[in-house]
Amino acid sequence: MNNNTEKFNFEHRVANVNDINLHYVIAGSGDPIVLLHGWPQTWYAWKDIIPELSKSHTVIVPDLRGAGLSDKPKTGYDKLTLAQDIHALSEKLGFSQVSLVGHDLGGMVAFTYAAEYPENVKKLVILDVLIPGLGLEQIMDVANGGMWHFGFHMVPDLPEALITGRERLYLDYFFKHVTYNPASIKEEDLAEYVRAYSAPGALRAGFEAYRTLFEDREHTKKYLEKKLNMPILAYGGEISVGDNLRQSLLSVANNVEGGSIPECGHFIPEEKPEFLIKVLNSFFSKA
Repeated sequence: MNNNTEKFNFEHRVANVNDINLHYVIAGSGDPIVLLHGWPQTWYAWKDIIPELSKSHTVIVPDLRGAGLSDKPKTGYDKLTLAQDIHALSEKLGFSQVSLVGHDLGGMVAFTYAAEYPENVKKLVILDVLIPGLGLEQIMDVANGGMWHFGFHMVPDLPEALITGRERLYLDYFFKHVTYNPASIKEEDLAEYVRAYSAPGALRAGFEAYRTLFEDREHTKKYLEKKLNMPILAYGGEISVGDNLRQSLLSVANNVEGGSIPECGHFIPEEKPEFLIKVLNSFFSKA
């Protein structure tokens, strides 16, 4: 384990599931909660959240396929396959039912997991992302003020060619421009993510998660046929997704709460850890 993560007293494990090796962190005991990171991050994004949640729960924090210390195969980055990876991990750990917390791309995976395996999900939390087919396309539309990077990342091969060797410059742009307070992403945090996404195959794997978004949208169409019944908590940062996430989920779920987090951008677990811990503890403590 690299020096930047050794200071955290979490147990690191590797499990072979769905024909790949997934690295994950595990802590605590009790009802299981799975935390799913987004791009350009790894399990490390949850470092401030794990200690508090693990006081009353078993907290499982994987590196998604293609990220961190997990395998980086050429295929399998549609959100259904990523959800199948995590479902297989949950089963391997002996948990027939889990609660899920997903941020960014991890939120897409958490939504897909809940829609694909509703009986296996106790509660669902999605943070600062819109789901393919449920509003994501609007924020991908650059002509109408959408974000440029979606289309760029979806171009085959070109982003890897341009960014390799410039990972720090590229990732630092996002941490500075989509946060309310850029100082919330510390230098050591940036170094950790740059290290992770400078590993062979990591950039390509991350971009493959974008290249499959249209495929993900087709999966969502199937999920519209039946509403989700588990309790759902949905929050977006004030200067990012805001309350649009909660509102977008009302069409596919019966029990959605949440809203917009003041003075917060995209990276909620690192920008507002105290707020997130408070609302997660409250949400998971309800019967």
